[in-house]
Amino acid sequence: MQVTATLVKELREKTGAGMMDCKKALVESAGDMEKAVDYLREKGLAAAAKKAGRVAAEGLVASYVNPDRRCGAVVEVNCETDFVTKVEDFKKFTQELAEHITVKAPAALSQERAKEGPFLLEQTLKSGLSVQESLNQLIASIGENISIRRFTRYELDGPGLVQDYIHLGGKIGVLLELALDHDGLADNEEVTVLAKDLTMQVAAARPEYVDREDVDEETLEREKSIYKAQAVNEGKPEAIAEKITRGRLEKFFKEACLKEQEYIKDTDLTVKKLLAQVEKKLGSGIKIKRFVRYEKGEGIAKKDDDFAGEVMSQLK
Repeated sequence: MQVTATLVKELREKTGAGMMDCKKALVESAGDMEKAVDYLREKGLAAAAKKAGRVAAEGLVASYVNPDRRCGAVVEVNCETDFVTKVEDFKKFTQELAEHITVKAPAALSQERAKEGPFLLEQTLKSGLSVQESLNQLIASIGENISIRRFTRYELDGPGLVQDYIHLGGKIGVLLELALDHDGLADNEEVTVLAKDLTMQVAAARPEYVDREDVDEETLEREKSIYKAQAVNEGKPEAIAEKITRGRLEKFFKEACLKEQEYIKDTDLTVKKLLAQVEKKLGSGIKIKRFVRYEKGEGIAKKDDDFAGEVMSQLK
């Protein structure tokens, strides 16, 4: 039987094995899909498929910034148990991914995530294996479901610098980009300290936006609607409710916008005032262009283990 690209794709989706492994399995099994799956399982290459249904809510966040600090990346890799995050191969794989993403600039994780590549899972690592193949080997070796959840890559398009920060050994990761008036400022000690402090601020204070101007209209209207409804439900008259709404919206800005937050190292300052101080000292402009904050497992619904129920189900 002829081994077609469609068959290879189907087997790859079923097992998670690499493309060449799938092709070889189909050749060895004369195109029989079930035998090909068995072949891959026997070779330990279909381990990913057996574990894909398990919830992977633990994991690590890793980052990497090029020595010239003009580009960098942060990536989250998930696993099932916290024990795996201490395995050297897992830590090495996660860190290697962060460096690979920085250097090779994939557009998306896979074709399922975007129409145009290059796609991370298909790219080749220094080992000569694709990211997907390396991931499958790691799953087979460790024996848990492991997945690359997300990544962000920043690259400067002008003077500035990219700064990263990893907190609590990989629980939280931050990537931040500063725009500067000229390239020479990137090596200035004041700017370096500021960049590091800002990433720590993002890690600790969880801002969602750089400034209030970045908050989209839909979010603003939703917040206003909630605050007004709260005030009305508290029995406040219309005019008072409007005033309360404006006050609560200001509080929202102070919590959600990085520049309006209290500076964690000096609560007498806001981040905006801190920036102004450094700009005045240097006689040059500094702009927080963008940032991203990853916290491992955030938003993933963890499965509650019911061992008694699981045993009982096996006995039925």
